[in-house]
Amino acid sequence: MKRIEEIYREILFEILERNRKAFTQSEMAKKLGISLSGVNIAIKRLDSLGAVKIQQRNFYILDIKKIIYLWASIRNLKKDIIFQARIDAPVREIERILPDIFYTAYSAYKLRFSDVPADYSEVYVYAEGKEFEAIRKRILDFKVSEGSKSPNFFVLKKDNSLNLYKEIPLAQIFVDLWNLKEWYAKDFINAMEGKLGI
Repeated sequence: MKRIEEIYREILFEILERNRKAFTQSEMAKKLGISLSGVNIAIKRLDSLGAVKIQQRNFYILDIKKIIYLWASIRNLKKDIIFQARIDAPVREIERILPDIFYTAYSAYKLRFSDVPADYSEVYVYAEGKEFEAIRKRILDFKVSEGSKSPNFFVLKKDNSLNLYKEIPLAQIFVDLWNLKEWYAKDFINAMEGKLGI
């Protein structure tokens, strides 16, 4: 994931999950470990779309929808896949055996809202290092085909700042769903738009 996406995620997290509407670029840079000039570029892009209003000391959010759809349009989920396989087991069984990790997409939606707008067949998770090794050991309980043309289990590379959050941010779930090709992803996106009020 690009560093600029981490900035958009942090802004959306603060808006959607903490109801915050004003920020300073310096606090954003410090929290995410990104240069002030990098944050400035991201904010200017949002300003050019009319999504934020930049003032002398901070910037205010004007349009959440523009921010989340800008991020969705630049997100390249496929590029972050570090492992994929076909696991011969139902989704519920795959989810049940995994360690405590960040789920995204369909599984994350189910966990956050205790609901699913459609049946789904794939599991997407974020992991790195020891988490990834723990996942590899646990899935060996099932028949696993790494070279399958129809994978149903995907491990995505965890970015630098995802560990700042206790659970996967709502905006990350939305943006990841937006980048999936399965027909039922649209049902999840529509349901999330309603839940997020966008």
